[in-house]
This record gives sequence, structure tokens and C-alpha cells, in this order.
Amino acid sequence: MKRRPFATALAIALQMAGLPSATAEPAHGTAGGHPYAVHVAEAARRFGIPEDWIWAVMRVESNGDRRAVSTAGAMGLMQIMPATWANLRVRYQLGSDPFDPRDNIMAGAAYLREMHDRYGSEAAMLAAYNAGPGRYEQYLSRGRPLPRETRAYLAKLTAVTGNSGYAKLAAAPPPDPFAWRRAGLFPARADGIPNTEDAVTDEASDSSPTAPPGAVEPPANGLFVSLSGQ
Repeated sequence: MKRRPFATALAIALQMAGLPSATAEPAHGTAGGHPYAVHVAEAARRFGIPEDWIWAVMRVESNGDRRAVSTAGAMGLMQIMPATWANLRVRYQLGSDPFDPRDNIMAGAAYLREMHDRYGSEAAMLAAYNAGPGRYEQYLSRGRPLPRETRAYLAKLTAVTGNSGYAKLAAAPPPDPFAWRRAGLFPARADGIPNTEDAVTDEASDSSPTAPPGAVEPPANGLFVSLSGQ
């Protein structure tokens, strides 16, 4: 994974916003040291993710405002939803104040790591972080477009980091979960004669026998439990 272009573009954007570069060495106990640098470094070590990810999310989510609250209710530097915060603070033994910079950064870093482990790429991780895993699952499994807010969020991250992969995900059409239904089961014949299954008329399809009374029907909610976390 190439990180140097990401870090260079991120450093410029963060400096413009008054946040330090993720690659800058924090100055402990000095006026020049950013108050969040120690927390970011600690969270990155604890959850095994690059500091760049944390700084970028903080920049786009809250612009470094520890008291930020979104219209949806997301809180703090990393803009964590109340239900997600309640879950993370128990699992990772954090404090009770979602606006505490250290605990909010820790929770956000933990959530980033979980989303990356779950979806396997930076772009998917960030989309799920912003939209919520349940909403991102709908994008993957049902072809439901990502929310406009999430697409704008990915575009902002592209501007901050220079990673065009985020913009590609934002602009890409949702996957078609039913594409397999339109794929032919048998290859076309070279002589141009249609395969048997291609010649079946709608009338023949309509005349197919129906299931006998009492036949087992699949459960209405599907065979699998939803993985939605929000």
C-alpha cells in the first residue's frame, strides 16, 4: 500500500486546517505540540492503523472541533453516533464522556479498524464508517446507492488525501445483486440455433406447476441474520 502521496497531500490539508501532519513528530509538553497528537499516536498503536487515517477522518468529520455535533447526532472529533459510542466505550473500556478527545479518538480508531477488517479496503472502510455498516451492506447486497452525504464525504477525503479510490467508490454505480439472473447458464451455439432454455415462451413459464399446498416456504427475513451494526 503506497502511503507517501497520501501523507504528502494530507499534510498540506491538515496544516491549512490547523491540524498537524500525521507524519510530524509530536512535541510533548511544548506549545508547538498539537493537543491531540499524543492521543492519535496512542490510538494508532493500539488498533494497528496508520495515524494518517485518524487525522484524515478527524479533518473531514469535525474539522478538529471536539464539541462538534452533526444534524444526525454524531459526536466529537471523530463524529461517532450515540449507539456506536455506547457499544465501543464498553468494549474498549473508555470513559463516559463522548466529547473527551482521547476517548473519542480511541473509539473512532477502533471503529475504523473494525470496518477495515470487515470490508478489506480503505474506501469501503471509510464509506461504512460514515454511512454505517448496515447502510453499506445495503449498498453491497441490494444495490441501494450510498447516501448523498457519504458520497460527498468520500469526495472530501479524496481532496484531503489525494486518494482517487475514494472518489471512484463515490461515483461508482451500486453493485447489481441480480446480475447473475441475467447471465446465461449455457453458451450460445455456433450455428445460431437457440438453446432450449432460450426458446421457452412466457406462456410455458406461466404454466409451470405451482408448489403444492403445505410446501415449505423460505422465511420472510431470509436465511441469514443481518450484519448491520446500526
